[in-house]
Amino acid sequence: MDAYECFPETVISRNSPVSEEFKRLKIVTFHSACRWVHELPYGYNSAPDDLMILFKEKMGTCTTKHAVIGTLACELELPIQKNVGIYAMTEELVTGTNDLLARFGVPYIPMLHCFLVYETFRVDLTEGNRNGKNRSIEEFLHTERVEPNISGKDEYMLYRRALNDVILKRPELIGFDMRRILQAREEGLKLLKANL
Repeated sequence: MDAYECFPETVISRNSPVSEEFKRLKIVTFHSACRWVHELPYGYNSAPDDLMILFKEKMGTCTTKHAVIGTLACELELPIQKNVGIYAMTEELVTGTNDLLARFGVPYIPMLHCFLVYETFRVDLTEGNRNGKNRSIEEFLHTERVEPNISGKDEYMLYRRALNDVILKRPELIGFDMRRILQAREEGLKLLKANL
């Protein structure tokens, strides 16, 4: 992934909700907003569909961190998009995954992660946070552009659709049913939380 300094820089000048919140914090440029969000601890928010929860709880996941900066980019008319990607969770990426792979008999667990895209650059504002992963995610099995503040329900439906239309058609997953993959995903989420 790339550093947020690849993004165009601008002054936060709008009177839109996220812009106003950053200005209240005396954060006046897009890069300084990215830095502030990146430096927040990684943590699961109590209401991830609330765009302002990141400011209230002073922590966030890839979902809430990128929702805020993606929305700020829209407010400032910057050509930055939020993307959701499905990656292959393995032991190399998340310690403890081998036990889950053996239990479910799968080669990897397809998991969701989101990031921001600008031109050919991909930026993950959770990279370097204690986020349960051993390293950044560089390869995805599938990616899609989404609205910055996509709801948890819509994100989950996107995941299920991508599983059905793309992921379960990959040669290494032919023969696996969606139910098994969804069960493995639930256990994968627990493992990620335990590794924080």
